[in-house]
Amino acid sequence: MTDKIAAFRALHLPGDPLILVNIWDAGSAKAVAAAGAKAIATGSFGVAGAQGRADGEDFPIEDVFENLARILSVTDLPVTIDMESGYGADPAAVGVSVGRAKAAGAAGINMEDRLPGRSELLAITEAQARYRAAADTGIFVNARCDVFRGQDAAKDGDALIAATLERARAYADAGAGSLFVPFLGDARCIGAICEASPLPVNILRAKAGPTHKELAALGVARISHGHQPWAAAMAWLTRQAEQVLGGAEPDY
Repeated sequence: MTDKIAAFRALHLPGDPLILVNIWDAGSAKAVAAAGAKAIATGSFGVAGAQGRADGEDFPIEDVFENLARILSVTDLPVTIDMESGYGADPAAVGVSVGRAKAAGAAGINMEDRLPGRSELLAITEAQARYRAAADTGIFVNARCDVFRGQDAAKDGDALIAATLERARAYADAGAGSLFVPFLGDARCIGAICEASPLPVNILRAKAGPTHKELAALGVARISHGHQPWAAAMAWLTRQAEQVLGGAEPDY
C-alpha cells in the first residue's frame, strides 16, 4: 500500500498534470480505467447523488467504505476518495476516519477546509490540525482550499491569491500532499498560485475555464472533473428517457 501511495504522489507533476475523471461507483471506475486513467478518484457529489443522497456528508461513512471496497475490487489503479470534511467532529475523529480509508486500501483522500453545510472557512489553525490528523495516517491528502468559493477573482484576485497561499503554507506544514483550489477559472490567479504554492496545485476543470493544455502551461499538477461526469451522465439518461417515453427511439 505504501508503494501505491508513493506512486500516486509521483503522478502530481506541475506542467504535466494528473487528469482525474471523477467516478461514483465500481462500474464508473471500470469505465474510466478502461479509457486509460492513471488513477481513480471519486467525487462526493456524484457518489451521494448516485444513491439519492445529498452532498455534505449526508452519505453515511459506512456506505463510503462499502463503496470504496467495491471500487478497489475492480481496479489495481491508485484510488483516492472524496471524504468531504473528513467525517470527524474534531482532528482526532478525522484521523480515525481517514485511517480507516488508508487501511481499506485508498491511496489518497480529498478533504475540505469547511465543515458540512457551512459557508465560512475554518480558521487556519483549526483546518491545519484536521489536515495534520489526516496526513499523519500516511495517506496522500489533497487539501481543498475554498478561498475562491463565491468570490470575484477579477476584482479581488490579489487578496484571494494571498489568502490561498497563506493556507497553502499551513496545509503543507500539516503534511498535505497537494492543494486543491476549486471555483477558480482565472488564468492569472491560477498561474500565480502555482508559481508560489509549496504544494502541487489541483484545479477543478470548468467548461468556461482554461483547457487542460492551458492549465498544464500554467503549472497545474492535477486536474479534477468533480461532479461534472456524473451530472453529464444523469442529464444524458434523462434526455434518453424523455425521448423513449415521448414515443421516439433512444440514441443508444
